[in-house]
Amino acid sequence: MTKLSVNINKIATLRNARGGNVPDLLKVAKDIQQFGAQGITIHPRPDERHIRYQDARDLKSVVYTEYNIEGNPEKSFVDLVLEVRPTQVTLVPDAVDAITSDAGWDTVKHKDFLTEITQEFHRNDIRVSIFVDPVKAMVEGAKATGTDRIELYTEAFAHQYGLGNKDGVQPYTEAAILASELELGINAGHDLSLDNIRFFKQNIPDLLEVSIGHALISEAISLGLDNVVNMYLNKLR
Repeated sequence: MTKLSVNINKIATLRNARGGNVPDLLKVAKDIQQFGAQGITIHPRPDERHIRYQDARDLKSVVYTEYNIEGNPEKSFVDLVLEVRPTQVTLVPDAVDAITSDAGWDTVKHKDFLTEITQEFHRNDIRVSIFVDPVKAMVEGAKATGTDRIELYTEAFAHQYGLGNKDGVQPYTEAAILASELELGINAGHDLSLDNIRFFKQNIPDLLEVSIGHALISEAISLGLDNVVNMYLNKLR
């Protein structure tokens, strides 16, 4: 079964919009795990517009499943991850002012940098995943850095699937096959939803984990968080 890691950034966005501690981020993280999700993901950004750095620290004592922290490995982020020591760090090359992640790494161009960062996290027993587009050269480049996993950036798939073009999954299938041949673990995330997750799962061999936040939290407004988590789990089996 592919594991479901729920990104709780949007819970923090809602909390921050009003001030105070409603909704309670730590309680939501506990609830999501009790509902059956196998992981919690956060993506702290330098401006702390949703997840705050202190949230990352506080969640350490709450997350008993897989704890995944993703972000651009600038110094403050690296220091935070080394302090918290989550299960996994996902390296994402988003700009400081990015609304959301919009591209994978050029793992060839940034090989030396990614290798150095990966080695630092490995020295601290933290699993590393690198965010990549479904391009074979980028998968091969990721392998050369020593990373444990890649995370396939799935926005293009989700867009094409929404247009009715199911062939849009083909580059992801090919990238996953290559990753498996290279003995890289395969994660995926971005714009995956209840509408497209089953099809994606069926077409991606050896998919270990998906990270889903915006769609899942949005769907939970109408359907309920417990219900939605289990709907995803059913589609991922």
